[in-house]
Amino acid sequence: MAASSRAQVLRLYRALLRESQRFGGYNYRMYAIRRIRDAFRENKNIKDAEKIEELVNKAKVNLEVIHRQV
Repeated sequence: MAASSRAQVLRLYRALLRESQRFGGYNYRMYAIRRIRDAFRENKNIKDAEKIEELVNKAKVNLEVIHRQV
């Protein structure tokens, strides 16, 4: 993975975790954090650039959803 895409993924990961911390309910907050961590761990060994781009776009959409819900 190129350094720029790695940095982009890390920024996205941190943004998702930061945004999910804003959920009011403890159960929603912990569920979101657990799902984010699990998804990133599950996909950490992917090398295909197209698949990485697809997952990054999906995560960006999820970040917008979380942002609207909080």
